[in-house]
Amino acid sequence: MTLPGGMPPPSRDLLGYGRVPPDARWPNGAGLTLSFVVNVEEGAELSLASGDERNEAIPETRQLIEGAPDPCMETHFAYGARVGLWRILDLFARYGVLATFSCCGRAVAATPALAAAPAAAGHEVSAHGWRWEMHAGMPEATERAVIARTVATLTEATGTRPVGWHTKSAPSMNTRRLLIEEGGFIYDSDAYDDDLPRLIEVSGRSHVILPYAFDTNDMRFAPGQGFVQAEDFSRYCIGALDWLRQESETTPRMMSVGLHLRTIGRPGRIDGLRRLLDHVTDREGIWIARRMDIARHWRTRMGLS
Repeated sequence: MTLPGGMPPPSRDLLGYGRVPPDARWPNGAGLTLSFVVNVEEGAELSLASGDERNEAIPETRQLIEGAPDPCMETHFAYGARVGLWRILDLFARYGVLATFSCCGRAVAATPALAAAPAAAGHEVSAHGWRWEMHAGMPEATERAVIARTVATLTEATGTRPVGWHTKSAPSMNTRRLLIEEGGFIYDSDAYDDDLPRLIEVSGRSHVILPYAFDTNDMRFAPGQGFVQAEDFSRYCIGALDWLRQESETTPRMMSVGLHLRTIGRPGRIDGLRRLLDHVTDREGIWIARRMDIARHWRTRMGLS
């Protein structure tokens, strides 16, 4: 929506905190909080073999098979569940790092271990929709049912209700309100516009927005997206982290690192994550935290329980 003359709608905040952000006071005197997010989508991708209306169009082959099942695409995704999950869990365990595993409901319904194993290791399991699909344009009643079904499935698999949400690509205009009305969510990550969380009011309730990022993200291993060698990923992420760490000496900062089981979990790429973990663990001034812990800390800093 635009106003006459091409002006953005008045509800769009392009200034944010400006020069004077709030004092995050991250635990242990850290100036920077670092969030690792592992996207769990294996089994939730669109597939004619799963009864969907079409096949997923963006596996590593970047080809769309129409009118017939696509076992090539399906096995690209399956690698993450069969191998990548365990490789990533083992690496996090080696460094004593806890992450947020952002799980699609249908993936977990088909393979409960995708959520149960991270939860058993102490990682957060958050919600990433039912199917691996955007919500933009989704009818409100459908979206409400999708959110409820995802919550129920993740709760059954882990024994704990998810408190965080992240939509693939674009949410709908109703998504955030529906999350609040569903009850139990304290944050979502459907924003890419800041280096700090923020607190908003939705339907009369306080809600935390934790910004996410597509640049410090293994999705850039996709053809033409910039990462080829494992070192490309680690160098880029370390560069971003070191810059934010320097800024955080005077201004608090947050950084997100996006991962995917089928992507960083490949043997030629996993060393990029290992190099990054080697760089950040036991480093002063950095709080590595699950997203639900960051959201709860932010609520406390903003005067909420």
